[in-house]
Amino acid sequence: MDPRTSAQDVMRCDLCETAVVQMHCDTCLVNLCTACVGKHMISDESKDHKVVKFQARKSTPLYPGCKSHSKQQCTMHCDQCDIPVCTKCLASDQHLCHKLSEILQIVDEKKVKIFKEQTELKEKIYPTYQDIASDVQNRMSQLEKEYGDLSTAITKHGEDWHREIDKLVKKLKAEVDEMKNTQLQTLQKHLDEINKAMSEIKDKIDLVEIAINTNDLSKLFKVTSNVNIYRSLPQKLVPTLSKFIPEKIQGEKLSKLFGTLSSSSLTSDKDGYSMKTTQKSSEAGSSPPVKQLLDEPETVTTIDTGYDRYLFNVACLSDEEIWTSGNENTMKLYSTNQGSLLKSIRTKSRNNPTDIAVTKSGDLVYTDYGDRTVNIVKSEKIEEMIRLQNWRPCFVCSTSSGDLLVIMISDDYKQTKVVRYSGFTEKQTIQFDDKGKPLYSSGSYSRYITENRNLDICVSECEAKAVVVVNQAGKLRFRYTGHTPAPKNQTFYPRGIATDSQSHILTADCYNDCVHIIDQDGQFLCYIDCGLSEPWGLCTDTNDNLFVAHWENRQVKKIKYMC
Repeated sequence: MDPRTSAQDVMRCDLCETAVVQMHCDTCLVNLCTACVGKHMISDESKDHKVVKFQARKSTPLYPGCKSHSKQQCTMHCDQCDIPVCTKCLASDQHLCHKLSEILQIVDEKKVKIFKEQTELKEKIYPTYQDIASDVQNRMSQLEKEYGDLSTAITKHGEDWHREIDKLVKKLKAEVDEMKNTQLQTLQKHLDEINKAMSEIKDKIDLVEIAINTNDLSKLFKVTSNVNIYRSLPQKLVPTLSKFIPEKIQGEKLSKLFGTLSSSSLTSDKDGYSMKTTQKSSEAGSSPPVKQLLDEPETVTTIDTGYDRYLFNVACLSDEEIWTSGNENTMKLYSTNQGSLLKSIRTKSRNNPTDIAVTKSGDLVYTDYGDRTVNIVKSEKIEEMIRLQNWRPCFVCSTSSGDLLVIMISDDYKQTKVVRYSGFTEKQTIQFDDKGKPLYSSGSYSRYITENRNLDICVSECEAKAVVVVNQAGKLRFRYTGHTPAPKNQTFYPRGIATDSQSHILTADCYNDCVHIIDQDGQFLCYIDCGLSEPWGLCTDTNDNLFVAHWENRQVKKIKYMC
């Protein structure tokens, strides 16, 4: 770093490099001390040096040099030729009868034009490109998953073929064994008959031999002649061996039998992307009226929920109604004005709900850790939206686009990820940072999630003692690890998390009996205490009222903290 411009030192003169800067030449853009002004003025007498106080630098306009006449500055603008011109240009016949304007007027007009363009680039075009980049990245992530599923399907089909081929090979080999055994048994029986005949012939030969060589004529007469029996030889059995006639393996034919892939393509959507609007709307990205944080937040009302032991979660259905859930298998809807119970819904599995959220259409969504499901309640009927394998759903939120963001942990508690669902379809997985390291800690499932107005995804991690914020594409923006001094000087263990119209992030700090408010970039703003006692779940309504679920006393407090 140049010590003359370092934040650790004052600005130094560009000529002597020792004295403190007091003056500035707007013509040469040089910083000067008072002693070096004269030296600089005579260094190049061809220039019209405009030396001003350093605080007034850039106050003297630097006119463009004329392209036709060297060392001349253009103070006028030829509107017809649309070029800057100097006095010598005006004296020539080249711009005779042309409409002329002062160049400073043209500059002002140009500044207005480029400012409008800059505003459009900043507020419409660049955010639109951000959305497009996020959309393309999401499509790439989805493409990775779908092609992975495609490869898995092919592998599974190949395994099915292997099983069927193994069964076929086993069957054919069994048939071979059966044919072999049948023919061997037939030949063995035939051999036994031949061996018997051979034994009889041998006995006959011996008997005749004795009769011929004896003088006992009676023995000779006892020999009967039955050689004709043996002149008729046994039949000749010639086995015909079965042959295996394999089908010729033809790659093309086999490919068709196994299955083929349909063609893939990238096509252009005829509707294309639409430019991000800057008009006010109720959607994320609109410009809400600026509100200020109150110096002294105040409790508007307190609702007793009547849960047996603990209250965990609260979610706004409207400005007048809130859903709650605790250590029971029943979710309760309360009126925020009357504090009265309006409705109760029991979970389908009879397990306690892990977390609750309200969709854009006003339907209640809850996660069932024990049943591995995410469920939606429509007209008091429960429908299963998502069922996981090897993972368990923990906490959930509904986004401005109508998607669901679900925090889930692996069965072995070693992995944590955030998954975006559009209806029943998985669209995006957020698990690792740019260096391949886990964004979220492993272990307990105590994590809350919400989407900020700027579309950041905010997760409170109790075990990690941090709030982890990523952008819409899943890239880490920052980690907030608390602020000191804390109201009760206890360790920061964030629980519930919510956001408001100003893109503030609010998180419950149960051990310090307060709520932290930070801005969208992670800078601490203030605490809300308001007599809180072990705050847990949080939500905000459309008027930026904060609802705090208290863990042990089972109360929900409505707090006004902005005006």
